[in-house]
Amino acid sequence: MTHQVPTPGRPVRGSKTGKPIMALFDLLGRSWALGVLWQLSDGALTFRALQARCEQVSPTVLNRRLKELMASGLVQRGDAGYELSAAGHELFALLAPFGPWAQNWAQGLAESTQDD
Repeated sequence: MTHQVPTPGRPVRGSKTGKPIMALFDLLGRSWALGVLWQLSDGALTFRALQARCEQVSPTVLNRRLKELMASGLVQRGDAGYELSAAGHELFALLAPFGPWAQNWAQGLAESTQDD
């Protein structure tokens, strides 16, 4: 089975015309895509180190995701392993606020279930 990298201007999940935002959402919605970006935000990692940080990801899925993220210009291969590209760092800066928000959300959910 062929897996195409979501590309603006080509049909993607949710958009027959391939609107850029829909191509991005298609890419980031793939299993482990956001996890890979999140783990690489702290710096370069080898394949094995990245796999260990991504917990239960299979080598096949991780390899596919890395290829897609590299083809999309968000990840690159450096001397120390895989790392975010300039575009990847720019995207992560937009995603980073989700970390604290998710912590607050989780805490709020935990507190609301204690009240029940």
